[in-house]
Amino acid sequence: MNVEVIVTDELLKKFKARMKIFHTAEDDDLKDILAASKRDVLSLVGSTAETDERTTELILNRSRYVYNDRLEFFHEHFQSIIFDLSLEYATDLDGDVDADQSTV
Repeated sequence: MNVEVIVTDELLKKFKARMKIFHTAEDDDLKDILAASKRDVLSLVGSTAETDERTTELILNRSRYVYNDRLEFFHEHFQSIIFDLSLEYATDLDGDVDADQSTV
């Protein structure tokens, strides 16, 4: 299933600043790259992590890898961060925080 992802102007602006892109000619393509990256990252770490700054960093970095035609290296290079975030935001079927994060 393909879920529609909204790419904000702020996220586009952050990516363009990071990549030193000062024109608007690629904006539509960049938004597509950012949307695919956001969809992929959120599928890995969970949608509840969307507002976490580390998730935004992963989205920007995945987009950078796509833009530079190096996507095959993204998951390998960011595996530990993806894993840590996915554990932090993991929930069980009841919606409770995973046992590792619960209080005793």
